[in-house]
Amino acid sequence: MSALVLAACGSQLDPGTVAQVNGESGQAGSASGEFPTSGDSPAGTLPGGSAAGSGGGSGSTGDAGSGGSGDTSGSGDGPPAVSGQQGSCAGFKNGPGITDDTITIGNAADVSGPIPGLFESSQEATKAFVAYFNATSEICGRKLELNTYDSRTDAGGDQQAYTAACDEVFAMVGSMSAFDHGGAGTAQSCGLPDVRALAATSARNDCSTCFSSFASDVNEVSNDYPTFIKAHYASSADKVALLYMNAGAAVEIADNAVAAFTKQGLDIIYDQGIDVTEFNYSPYVQQLKDKGVEVVLFLGAWQQSVKMAQTMQQMGYQPKLYLRDAGDYTAPYAEQGGDAVEGTTVALSFTPFEEASSNPELSLYMSWLQQVKPGASPSFFGVYSWSAARLFVETAAKLGGKLTRATLLDALSKVDNWTSQGLTAPQHVGSKRTAGCMRYLQLEGGNWKPYGGTKYICSGTTRVG
Repeated sequence: MSALVLAACGSQLDPGTVAQVNGESGQAGSASGEFPTSGDSPAGTLPGGSAAGSGGGSGSTGDAGSGGSGDTSGSGDGPPAVSGQQGSCAGFKNGPGITDDTITIGNAADVSGPIPGLFESSQEATKAFVAYFNATSEICGRKLELNTYDSRTDAGGDQQAYTAACDEVFAMVGSMSAFDHGGAGTAQSCGLPDVRALAATSARNDCSTCFSSFASDVNEVSNDYPTFIKAHYASSADKVALLYMNAGAAVEIADNAVAAFTKQGLDIIYDQGIDVTEFNYSPYVQQLKDKGVEVVLFLGAWQQSVKMAQTMQQMGYQPKLYLRDAGDYTAPYAEQGGDAVEGTTVALSFTPFEEASSNPELSLYMSWLQQVKPGASPSFFGVYSWSAARLFVETAAKLGGKLTRATLLDALSKVDNWTSQGLTAPQHVGSKRTAGCMRYLQLEGGNWKPYGGTKYICSGTTRVG
């Protein structure tokens, strides 16, 4: 599922779109829904574990220019050891959520609500990381315990979860909620560290105790789309259209995208919102045809994208490029769209699942996911929840005996170019700035294949608004 996945242009999920248009949930993967999995979990290393001779550091790991090659250094079959030694455990004091034996963390995700299981993949990924950590590591003699909360696809549910978490856990980790503005003020007021997958609302992004492994700023737009279009479809750069779902934050997102893309040299000749209750896309496709549009950018859920692609096919219109975000990188998209979605190009900020064999961290996530929920598919949201869990562990381990909520928040505010051992493109965690690195896949014969190489294109950002 994705109601405006952030990957494309620093945008944010739109709660109105989530609540009204997504008829079912989908998880990212290959067209067939099958991914390489390891029968044995990789022997990864973590701070504090007997297999890991070193502790965590806050900062980047992996090559900013690499898009999934797994070229980080290390030994063994799993991901490389994190840099730096675990901090000294001298003076470690228990506090909220911390006992002599455990550090209790929490995860809030939209599990129930209008779309059952909406962000369950985030909770599954966090469970997978906790299982992996406890099997291999510890922080100053303490294992992790995970409390899970259902934010119910509801601002009130998110607030209730964080109200409880303030007293029950040391930190929240890997959370993902469409209406996450609900608990933003609560987390900040009680000083609760919230190391989440991403912020779906500006209120959450503004929360001083909240940090995301997928960082973004709605007023800072990645230059990746214009760079990609000018590099591969230069003759069509002056014939671009942007269609988006006309609800909530999507309007601001689209306006910012048009302003930024225009500054970057694209000519947006058709810019149009579509009501979320609109089921007839024919008038919009007719406009694409009449105006001679050759590149179509579309912001919306994968279900809506299928409808748009099918309408274009039915009306005999085929753009030279149909460019989408990570929301379409799903098994249901290819299965339901069939021939109509062939040629769809998507932008990704993480290593594709098909390349797990060359990326130890991705392989680790996918393997442990199968241990906590056999048959589960990896997802965009799962990737960033796993990344958030590793970010928490590495940062906490480095602090050692100095670990408190306050010191954790201070350390997180200084993290930059975070990649979770090469799993994702570099993310500006501390500054909460939009990252400007993407790579691309194109759907061919029902399979996602690299387009334009396997390296991330890091083309910077443009500030608007």
